[in-house]
Amino acid sequence: MEAEIQKAIDQSKHILKKIGEDSSVPRNIRRAANEAIAVLENDADSPAVRAQNAISILDEPSQDPNCPNHARTKIWHVSSLLEPIRD
Repeated sequence: MEAEIQKAIDQSKHILKKIGEDSSVPRNIRRAANEAIAVLENDADSPAVRAQNAISILDEPSQDPNCPNHARTKIWHVSSLLEPIRD
């Protein structure tokens, strides 16, 4: 796997872990962040498939009106890190 792709995935997992551990973030959004981490760690799929699956998991929480602005910004940042990953 290319170093750039691995770096983007690692950075995304780090940001998502912060969201998952933040008690000011609603539980459903923390759960989605943890699900996205699990998807990114699944080595059975290609990096592009993992990235797209994580983005789709994070789409709904980013639209949630209960999502705090700081968490929404982090989710958007993760999406922007993962979007360029292609096979």
